[in-house]
Amino acid sequence: MPEAEVIPLHGPSRRGVTSTAPAGAGGADNNGRVRPPARPSIVEHPPARVKSDSWLPDLSELLGFFRRRLTGEYEVDEFGFDAELTETVIYPPLRIIADKWFRVETSGLDNLPASGGALVVANHSGTLPWDAVMTCLAVHDGHPAERHLRMLAADLVFQLPGLGSLARKSGQTLACHPDAERLLASGELVGVWPEGFKGIGKPFADRYKLQRFGRGGFVSAALRSGVPIVPCSIVGAEEIYPKLADIKPLARLLGMPYFPVTPFFPWFGPLGAIPLPTKWHIEFSEPIDTTEFGEQAAEDPMLVFNLTDQVRERIQHTLYRGLARRRSVFRG
Repeated sequence: MPEAEVIPLHGPSRRGVTSTAPAGAGGADNNGRVRPPARPSIVEHPPARVKSDSWLPDLSELLGFFRRRLTGEYEVDEFGFDAELTETVIYPPLRIIADKWFRVETSGLDNLPASGGALVVANHSGTLPWDAVMTCLAVHDGHPAERHLRMLAADLVFQLPGLGSLARKSGQTLACHPDAERLLASGELVGVWPEGFKGIGKPFADRYKLQRFGRGGFVSAALRSGVPIVPCSIVGAEEIYPKLADIKPLARLLGMPYFPVTPFFPWFGPLGAIPLPTKWHIEFSEPIDTTEFGEQAAEDPMLVFNLTDQVRERIQHTLYRGLARRRSVFRG
C-alpha cells in the first residue's frame, strides 16, 4: 500500500512553546536568590491529519462492493449504467492518469447545475477519446454533487468486443436523439462531442480548429427537453498523439474511421499507444438557456442552426483564450 500523505501542522513542530522569558533565561527573586530558568509551558496541538491517496478505494468499501456483487444487491439503470462499478473499479485507475499523467485542471464547474438535466457540449481531439473519459471523471470528482456525465458515443464503441459492455456499464449510450432526450428528461447530465471522428481524427496541423458540428441534433434535443447547454473547452488533448498521417486502406480493411500514424505509432508497437503527458485544462463556460425559445423551437431549423453556431463559436473562442494562457504543452 502506498505511504499515506501526512498533512503537516502549522508551525515548525507538533508542539508550540510559550514562556514569559526567553528559553534558558534565569533571574533573581526579591531576596536576591538566583531563580532557575523558566520551564516552558507546553501547548498541545491535535495530531496531524492523515489523508489517504484519493485513487485507493477504502478496504471496507471494496469488501462491501464484492459482497454486493456476489449477492446481486446492486442497481443498474435502464441504459445499463452501473454507478457503483464505475466509482469503485473504473474511476480509481483513471484518477491516477488524470492526476499524475495529464495533471488535469478544471474551471467553471459551478456552471453545471446541482441537479436536473443539462447538455455538456465539448470539442473532440486526440486520436483516441481520452478527452471524453477525462471530462466525465473531472465532472464527477470536481462537482459538489459528484454528478455523473452520461456520454453519447458513436456506434463503433458498442460494436467492439468487450468495450461496448464496459461503455454501457460506465454510463455511455448511443448518440441518438431518443436516448439523449430520455436521459435529459430524467434529469441527467449528458455529454456530447459533436465533431465526432472528424474532430478526434483530424491531422496535428489542424489542432484546436473545430470541425463541423453536424446538423445540430444536440441542440434540438436540448430544446425539446428544456435544459441548458453548457459549452466545454478542452486544452491539452490535441497533443497526446500527434497524428501525422492516415493509412486509409488499412483503416478500411480493419473497419476503422482512420488508421493514425504518429511519431511513435505504429513504429514502437503497443508502446507507441502510450499518450504523451501533456498538461490539460478543462473549462466549462456559462450555460445557454433554452427555455426562452418555447416548446416548438426544436422545429425551427434556422434557430437550431444559429444556436449550434453560437455554441461552436463559444468553444472555439475559449480554446484560443486557453492556448494564449498556457506556457507550454507539457507545463500548462
